[in-house]
Amino acid sequence: MHDDRTLVEARLRRVLDERIRPAVYPESVPLEVAVWHAPGEPVPVAEGLAADVEPITVGSRWGAPWGTSWFRVTGTVPEAWAGRTVEAILDLGFDENMPGFQCEGLVYRPDGTPVKGLNPRNQWVRIGAPVQGGEEVRLHVEAASNPVVMDYRPFTPTPLGDLETAGRDPQYTLARMDLAVLDETVWHLVTDLEVLGELMAELPVDSPRRWEILRAVERALDAVDLQDVGGTAERARSRLTDVLAVPAVPSAHRISAVGHAHIDSAWLWPLRETVRKVARTAANMTALLDDEPDFVFAMSQAQQWAWVKEHRPEVWARVKKAVAEGRFVPAGGMWVESDTNMPGSEAMARQFVHGKRFFLDEFGVENDEAWLPDTFGFAAGLPQIIKAAGSRYLLTQKISWSRTNSFPHHTFRWEGIDGTRIFTHFPPVDTYNCSMRGAEIAHAVRNFKDKGAARHSLAPTGWGDGGGGTTREMVAKAARLRDLEGSATVTWETPSAFFAKAEAENPEPPVWVGELYLELHRATLTSQAGTKQGNRRSEHLLREAELWAATAAVRTGFPYPYADLDRIWKTVLLHQFHDILPGSSIAWVHREARATYARVADELGGIIDAAQRALAGEGSVPLLFNAAPHTRSGVPAGGARPAEMSGRTTRAERPDGGHVLDNGLLRVGVDARGLVDSALDLAAGRETIAPGRTGNLLQLHQDLPNMWDAWDVDEFYRNTVTDLTDADEVTPGDDGVTVRIVRTFGASRVTQVLSLPPGEKRLVVDTEVDWHETEKFLKLAFPLDLHTDRYASETQFGHFFRPTHTNTSWEAAKFEACNHRFVHLQEPDWGVAVVNDGTYGHDVTRAVRGDGGTTTTVRVSLLRAPRFPDPETDQGVHRFRHALVPGASIGDAVREGWRVNLPERRLHGAGEVAPLVTVDRDSVVVTAVKLADDGSGDVVVRFHEAHGARAHATLTAGFPVAGVEVTDLLERPLADTAPPAVDDGRITVRLRPFELTTLRLKQA
Repeated sequence: MHDDRTLVEARLRRVLDERIRPAVYPESVPLEVAVWHAPGEPVPVAEGLAADVEPITVGSRWGAPWGTSWFRVTGTVPEAWAGRTVEAILDLGFDENMPGFQCEGLVYRPDGTPVKGLNPRNQWVRIGAPVQGGEEVRLHVEAASNPVVMDYRPFTPTPLGDLETAGRDPQYTLARMDLAVLDETVWHLVTDLEVLGELMAELPVDSPRRWEILRAVERALDAVDLQDVGGTAERARSRLTDVLAVPAVPSAHRISAVGHAHIDSAWLWPLRETVRKVARTAANMTALLDDEPDFVFAMSQAQQWAWVKEHRPEVWARVKKAVAEGRFVPAGGMWVESDTNMPGSEAMARQFVHGKRFFLDEFGVENDEAWLPDTFGFAAGLPQIIKAAGSRYLLTQKISWSRTNSFPHHTFRWEGIDGTRIFTHFPPVDTYNCSMRGAEIAHAVRNFKDKGAARHSLAPTGWGDGGGGTTREMVAKAARLRDLEGSATVTWETPSAFFAKAEAENPEPPVWVGELYLELHRATLTSQAGTKQGNRRSEHLLREAELWAATAAVRTGFPYPYADLDRIWKTVLLHQFHDILPGSSIAWVHREARATYARVADELGGIIDAAQRALAGEGSVPLLFNAAPHTRSGVPAGGARPAEMSGRTTRAERPDGGHVLDNGLLRVGVDARGLVDSALDLAAGRETIAPGRTGNLLQLHQDLPNMWDAWDVDEFYRNTVTDLTDADEVTPGDDGVTVRIVRTFGASRVTQVLSLPPGEKRLVVDTEVDWHETEKFLKLAFPLDLHTDRYASETQFGHFFRPTHTNTSWEAAKFEACNHRFVHLQEPDWGVAVVNDGTYGHDVTRAVRGDGGTTTTVRVSLLRAPRFPDPETDQGVHRFRHALVPGASIGDAVREGWRVNLPERRLHGAGEVAPLVTVDRDSVVVTAVKLADDGSGDVVVRFHEAHGARAHATLTAGFPVAGVEVTDLLERPLADTAPPAVDDGRITVRLRPFELTTLRLKQA
């Protein structure tokens, strides 16, 4: 037989595009359209429905950026259409290539009942099937004219990302507003041909199955009368029946399709728009569930569910019904799909506490899985947090975006820093917006790296980013792929059903130890410094507020602010979403975030002040309140008493114009340029700064990544660097014992103050940057005279080691990495820590000098200046605090990291305040002291081993204890864990390295 394959395939494409698809709606009549443009922010539904409207015609421009327009469409079904299926086609001016990134709408009936969402791939509204002739049609569309911030020329700077700069020019052209007859037979023919054509294209050319499909498609095309597609569609479908009925081979890969709409809680739109995106999608999906009995939809992010409940009660009622039926599934058990690198220990825990509790309270549903398809890498402390929350699984897709190395597994157990292992799956379909195209399904099969050991994978199916979720076309394709030769089998399943099957077939998968580092989007550790500092400050203020409020409640009857703390925690957790905290959202989002963090700080400051005053009482005794988990200035952790001061600091001028700071523990040399050329640990006789090098060195790089401006820093940024060594001023500080340095460069100015606190072995570097650069990257460097092949970075509930060398491509790819409060480098008998109060990105490199010694350089990432999606990223004044700690053990690094993030609070009172709980080992770090969330008055204490060693410690309660339970993060007793004994308020605990424990203490 002659090879006519390309001829038939080309025929299929043209006939589908030009004849069959247009025949899906063979008849149409225009609707009458009128509109009201809301003058400001979105209005309540009742107000939009009642507004006075003016006529508008198809072809008219509408929609100022971020505006809301209420369209009213009316018409009459022609009598001749009686008994047929009729739909309204409402095209607001969509670009079908951009679902989720442009205008969208939610359709209502006149009584305010939501019908479904409109988006570029979902423009229809069912009127009737069958319909009555003469039926009156009246619909209302709440249309959001969200501007296209990222279009066909992505990463182009634009003012559209903020309401304040976006302008008022209309963005869209009203395209189609019709009533139309739906020919369901033609619609099914389109789906048949698409499924077979897409499958055929993925099969080997020499495969018999491919040629069987080709011949069947040819026969179907022969059966179509191009001038009467509707009249011949059934005949054409009959030519495909046999080829669609051939079952899959027994060894076929099995795909669990999960209906999905990955909705970013903020990104190229503000938070208020996400509220509406979620309502549109939820309305769409509940409608689809009604129409498709096999379909299952999963939605993560408890915050988004809470928005529907609060803002769209009509949609919420439909959602609750679908959840009760087991088909609209709460997924993930987190408040939002957060970043997992930067949130602190307690914040990461509370993501699960608040997320899981919401689903339990509302539906009685507890999730087994963490659902994080789009998060930018995963910290090594996460597995035990997932387990401590009562979950067992993790799903993500994002690691497939790595640019250097291909991750070796799709199903595996992920082991964290404490040894906890979590069953983890990466969907080999490599998208969280699967649309059931043949190319996607075939890619999942080819790409699956665990063949032989397993044959199940998951496909999150539906348009995301507010695009509306799964479509009826995707469901129809999945039905044909349920059991079809040449394809993987596709079945709609819940995430829990998938994980149960995957674990059962592969109970001992490979193990991956350590962080799941994304080899992309590294600059998210630095972009939008104000957002990151707001997060860090909020986390520590929440710690203080809970600690002092709980202590005051137990000691004085202070009213514990349960509701306020719950609300504030949820606000902070929301802003840890993976496009807010990472700095990759539009200007509007970050402008609002900075204002929100300021309000949070004010409110938490009020709670802290009120609780401390209740504890201090009336008096004139000067008290230092220590919220850190270690003794400070003689004040125990969690207590208050007069501070014990020791030592003094001196400053002397050097002949070269520099300065020497000395506090008897550390002697620091500052040269005439304001650079640190010596940091001598006096007790050890050890120099910290590498020979011939200087610390406190600001370095400026050109920073224009190839794409993803706010997200990425590409390795070539290191090829050029400017050392900022010129100083305008190097003078004594106002107190006489500090050094003040002023530098100017470009359009920016830096002011630094170097200080040595008395009695403390640390050099504090306070940096203020008035930043007005563009596409630059600012680093702060400390070259250390220290030889080590690895260093420690703090992560949740412990620390994680990374190499200082680049032996492999995996190591070389980690040229920018995350830490929380410290990085620590160590030779066997001496180490150095660099601590911070609000930065996350850093790099560590090593070089061998001419004298044979090793210089290991730690560089802290301070600021960037990308222009997309926020053209003014980081412009303005920023303040940072860092400390160089020579001679530091890992325990010193932990302690100093807490110290720099929890400033001392002083006030006068009646006398000493004893801690509510104490621990007798510094390696056991208490991260939370609070009252139980259920209002019982029980005291909850969470702690972990922080040094990476085993610990035997005694926790002592400063109040009578009637009983103690070991609990999960949700403060529920662990059934398989015996409670520790209590002896006069003393509780003995034994911890493995980095082990996390939560105790619930009942007051006597």
